[in-house]
Amino acid sequence: MVLQWILLAVGFVMLIKGADFFVDGAVGIATRFGIPQLVIGLTIVAMGTSAPEAAVSISAAIKGNADITIGNVLGSNILNILIILGITSIITVLSVSVTTVKYELPFLMIITAVLFILGLDGQIGFIDGLVFMALLALYIVYLLKLARTGNAGESEEEKKELKLPIALIMTGAGVALIIFGSQITVNAATEIAKAFGVSDRFIGLTVVAFGTSLPELVTSVTAAKKGNTDIAIGNIVGSNIFNIIFVIGISALITPVPFSANFRWDLMVSFIATAALLAFCFKPKKLYRWAGILFLAGYAAYFIFVLI
Repeated sequence: MVLQWILLAVGFVMLIKGADFFVDGAVGIATRFGIPQLVIGLTIVAMGTSAPEAAVSISAAIKGNADITIGNVLGSNILNILIILGITSIITVLSVSVTTVKYELPFLMIITAVLFILGLDGQIGFIDGLVFMALLALYIVYLLKLARTGNAGESEEEKKELKLPIALIMTGAGVALIIFGSQITVNAATEIAKAFGVSDRFIGLTVVAFGTSLPELVTSVTAAKKGNTDIAIGNIVGSNIFNIIFVIGISALITPVPFSANFRWDLMVSFIATAALLAFCFKPKKLYRWAGILFLAGYAAYFIFVLI
């Protein structure tokens, strides 16, 4: 048990440093290629920080542990909004892009509803996986169009000028540290949780979800502190989108993933959290501290619900 706590601490350090490298590298790439930071947040950063969810969920699907597969994704999406954006918006006021309000958040609500509907028959099968892959292709086309038109908006702060090779190395090193750090953290946290005798569903929705959401947490907080709020918001929204259409989609293509009726409640919470985020930042295009406090209070209530 002592070893697991040490590994947990090592995982945290790797995640923090990895996120720091990742944000600087991603901003450097965005600057060099003239790509809006929001697009970088919605793609490179979002996919990189979703890698732990993908690794854990796909592995769990292959092993037939559906409670970890679905619970990890739903738990991560709920954590991303209620905890990560809650904490980040308390640290600093977050500016929200017009495209995030008009397109990405509504799209996230739509695919969350699609997951709910596809799971009504008790499993996410191969055909369902193809549906998610089609949605992923549609989303990527949208992002490419967003990058070409340049309507994603730019942060007003002075960007850090990095040579392209250095930016690429930093991004790659950040991805590696995030992925390996997440794996170490998740494995250690899971062993600690099992030692206390809690269920797989609880582990998936909370411990594993928290572990795989740590990259999003440290990346968003780091980006916000550096003034890159487009990446902070884009990272979360993009990660949640990829978690559903990519992680669950790929898992379903590999093997049918049973969908427990209990997860319908978690999906509803995820949908409500996304709707609340859209409502809170719809008009001012900003996420204030009071919204962050409400998000944290909402997660506390949800955690009690899961625990009971």
